[in-house]
Amino acid sequence: MIGKLKGTIDEIGEDHVVLDVHGVGYVAFCSARTLSKLGSAGEAAMLFIETYVREDQLKLFGFLTALEREWFRLLQSVQGVGSKVALAVLSTLTPGELANAIALQDKTSVSRAPGVGPKVAVRIVTELKNKAPSFAGEMASSIGLKQELGEGVASAPVSDAVSALTNLGYSRDQAANAVAAALKNGGEGETVPSSSASASRNWRDERLPWRAQKAERKGPDAGGYLRHDDRPIGTNA
Repeated sequence: MIGKLKGTIDEIGEDHVVLDVHGVGYVAFCSARTLSKLGSAGEAAMLFIETYVREDQLKLFGFLTALEREWFRLLQSVQGVGSKVALAVLSTLTPGELANAIALQDKTSVSRAPGVGPKVAVRIVTELKNKAPSFAGEMASSIGLKQELGEGVASAPVSDAVSALTNLGYSRDQAANAVAAALKNGGEGETVPSSSASASRNWRDERLPWRAQKAERKGPDAGGYLRHDDRPIGTNA
């Protein structure tokens, strides 16, 4: 079995890369996302490898990270998902985005991948929902809350807070990230605001361009928060 290859890029095709390792060229099939992040011919590269051995062929699949390879394996545990569809999903969504979509039961995001119809998308988000937290990567801090939202068991304040932000035009994923960040920054005793007005004042998240930040009060009439342009919220001057 081959677990990793490190060498020089010989050529990059539409769905594969040829990696020269000490004079031997290995063909590794990759997601479009992985291929786009590799360098040009002649440059060094390293790939995590999944080896498929069949009676009539030996096939290698390459990944930039071990996490992406784990998702490749997980996806194929779902009925109707083979290596081609798994690569298509990973070409469309990063491992973190895929974990988010599964936690939120967002079959629409999953079905954006070529070859993934509505039925397969439902099977992916349903069958992998309990495995997503273990493979969430950089999204691990908010995946639990997203699972609660996806399963409809989140507390009323959390659900209302997410609804408030989605009503302002942000995606469910962005809203969930904002709420998770607010809870983390405020500690266990934090009360999540339920109105859109208080949500836009109190939640701080780098993904929200209009995020408000707490400011020190400079006088009895000074506002407690500043907008991104350093003016107190509620003023147009």
